[in-house]
Amino acid sequence: MSSHQTDVRYELVCFDMDGTLTKVDSSWDWIHEYYGVDNEESYEMYCSGIIDEKEFMRRDIGMWLEKHPEITANDIAKQFATLPLIDGIQETVAALKSEGMRNVIVSGGIDSAARMIADEFGFDDFIADSLEVCDRGILTGEGILHVDLSDKGINVKNFQNEYGIGKERTVSVGNSFTDIPMFENSALSIAFNPIDEKVIEAADAVVESDNLSDILEIIFE
Repeated sequence: MSSHQTDVRYELVCFDMDGTLTKVDSSWDWIHEYYGVDNEESYEMYCSGIIDEKEFMRRDIGMWLEKHPEITANDIAKQFATLPLIDGIQETVAALKSEGMRNVIVSGGIDSAARMIADEFGFDDFIADSLEVCDRGILTGEGILHVDLSDKGINVKNFQNEYGIGKERTVSVGNSFTDIPMFENSALSIAFNPIDEKVIEAADAVVESDNLSDILEIIFE
């Protein structure tokens, strides 16, 4: 890693979660696998524009409830205890924080996974989708959309406004085409273990690694 600058160039780093901080492509799929369900049909319908994101979540959650009608949000959160995470998160967040940078997670994944990662590694905040529950904590079958996969850039702007940090001092890190709107609202964009050509083309830098800390050299150069 190159030596750190005296004048910190960046102040906010926005991380995608699924496939970036985790070794699995989707926290939703992690739960699907646990309950033995397959959402390929509804995924294709979503990608084709036949159903919207709210309906996509509804169908995913519905498959879980068909297997176990009284699943609670806590049941889902427990499954993330074994969620495989990319190496180097602790080192990366610590290095960025030592230079005064804020670190946030912007994810279309499930919020209990994002909360677990944020709490464990010291992220400043996170935004992800929620699972609606009734008063007993049981899932109602509805998802609560906090991150629109078609424009995660809005969430980056919200964090910029909250912290009083401009685009010119923002970094975004992601792995797929849904992260491109984040890139467009950042001065530096890093495609970390990218899974499609679109995100590679949109990024300022590409890092293929099994350790997240390899992005530090780019941020601090």
